[in-house]
Amino acid sequence: MGWATGYIAKLSAGETVQFRPRGHSMKGRVADGALVTVEPIVDAESIDVDDVVLCRVRGSQYLHLVKARRGQRFLIGNNVGGINGWIGANQLFGKLVRVEP
Repeated sequence: MGWATGYIAKLSAGETVQFRPRGHSMKGRVADGALVTVEPIVDAESIDVDDVVLCRVRGSQYLHLVKARRGQRFLIGNNVGGINGWIGANQLFGKLVRVEP
């Protein structure tokens, strides 16, 4: 269980979620405490490099960037140079669609 477990459950049920993520790893894209809107991912084919996604990498939950893509595999990282790792489409739960202060 992690910080995004409830949001992931709602996304998996087809609901759009809003929350205020904390931290500075997405500085320049998502400010600490900004209100974000995340929609469920219906088809992984719609996910492109540079999209911000709610995902799970090696058991940890992140709202981070897709840095690269190889078919149905996605390299996840933050906006300040960090890399989390490669995941399959089944570890993608939502796509960021709006950021508000």
